[in-house]
Amino acid sequence: MDSPTWRRALVLGGIRSGKSELAEELVLGRTGAMPLYVATARRLPDDPGWNARLDAHRARRGDGWSTVEVGEDPSALPALLRGAAPTDVLLVDDLGTWLGAVMDVTPDGLSSVAAELSAAVRACLATLVLVSPEVGLSLVPANEAARRFADGLGLTNRAVAAACDAVVLVIAGNAVPVKGGL
Repeated sequence: MDSPTWRRALVLGGIRSGKSELAEELVLGRTGAMPLYVATARRLPDDPGWNARLDAHRARRGDGWSTVEVGEDPSALPALLRGAAPTDVLLVDDLGTWLGAVMDVTPDGLSSVAAELSAAVRACLATLVLVSPEVGLSLVPANEAARRFADGLGLTNRAVAAACDAVVLVIAGNAVPVKGGL
């Protein structure tokens, strides 16, 4: 990954597709950079399986990463992106859990939330890699809350993809370029 031509990249994929691992590789490919991992998920006291997933992500990253957690305050993400310095390297993982937290606070107006995040991505001066689930390849959910989430994440992914220089879709561990070059 010599001389990347992108500054903002979106990595999309399904559950366990390898999207987070690819995003971590992209961030670590930036020589001399101390990466900042922006965690969007919240620990759940009654869900040991979920917490084990979070622990596995943290263990895989190992030392050398700084971590900021925005799961309890999802409104902090756009501000964090806007405040990043040009020498910073950020990995945001992932927009699906971030949107879930946003919906807990702001159940309506998801198009304005997507637009706000997209504007923050455009304003971000750092090297930025965002990870998000691709929900557009599945069935339309059968209940209203799940449809709102899927529609909101679809809007968010489209808005963020428009703000990024590169977009890649990870399928079964394979990166398929969608926009720009990695």
